[in-house]
Amino acid sequence: MESADGAARALPSFGRLSRGLPFGRAHGRLGLSTSSQRFSPARRSQGNVDPQRIAFLLRKQWTLYSVTPLYRFSDARLRDYARLLSAFIAAEKQKGLAVEVGIELDIKVAVSSLPDLKVSDQDQAAILVQLSLRSPASPKNSEEKLVWSGWFCCASGDHLSETVPEDFTCLPLFLANGAESYTSIVGSWFQKTFDCCFRRLTISPLNLSWMAAMWTGCKVDKATALVELIFSVPRLPQPLDISYAIHPEDAKALWDTVQKTPGEITQEEVDVFMDCLYSHFHRHFKIHLSATKLVKVSTAIASAHCDGIVKFLQSQYLIGMLMLLTELAISQIQ
Repeated sequence: MESADGAARALPSFGRLSRGLPFGRAHGRLGLSTSSQRFSPARRSQGNVDPQRIAFLLRKQWTLYSVTPLYRFSDARLRDYARLLSAFIAAEKQKGLAVEVGIELDIKVAVSSLPDLKVSDQDQAAILVQLSLRSPASPKNSEEKLVWSGWFCCASGDHLSETVPEDFTCLPLFLANGAESYTSIVGSWFQKTFDCCFRRLTISPLNLSWMAAMWTGCKVDKATALVELIFSVPRLPQPLDISYAIHPEDAKALWDTVQKTPGEITQEEVDVFMDCLYSHFHRHFKIHLSATKLVKVSTAIASAHCDGIVKFLQSQYLIGMLMLLTELAISQIQ
């Protein structure tokens, strides 16, 4: 166990630029907050997707947002959207709002489809937005530099699609990697163009506990990374985090004794798993982790922070993780 001083960074969120689509509250399917629901991570594997085609999504830090349905969005107009977004960025640059103000840079916008990330035929294909830079002073054949990426996703979100009017497209999960200024500009354009609303998606300690249990139970070829849980100690004059690192084989052995039905996870099992970890920690260090707040989970599968920042590490579990994050995004906008 090691301790370190530091505070979690709260990143800015989008302002509400449009009214979005009103929703009534509906019941989520994963049941992350009730002991009566079950989650089956085994059915959320990668399937037949070519790992090479999604490799660029791995080992990057993605910031999560929930997005209300997009009004009159069309897959057939992706090139038009790229052109319009490029013009919008240029206009923002003229106002002094774009990144690299004072330097003449050519910003190229690419908008494309990622059909590999669909879970079912009812899902909308993921949409990838990429911004690249090249200075006019650079040689014409020089490579463009990718500076920002963002993608909309709806992994097994058909239950939301069935509740919205035909003119709306459901892509409830948005992930961004790059400068916050680019995220803000791109988000502003989508909100104004498609009458949607972006909102930062945070991850509760309860959902982080689920992720810790699910990822601990996943099989990987080489589980060399430790299972690390970061806890924040409340009500102290100075911020204090506690790092709890567990060998992956020990964590997996504990989970195997807790899980009753292979391929399924219940809230009760998650609670027992975490309680066992807390008891072990208290026995050695006399610290009650139950009095702290779980803020980050890191494993060989992925990492997730309560601020809504994730990193995917294993392609074979990407779809399953996107399904969970899609469910969290839907629960936030409903």
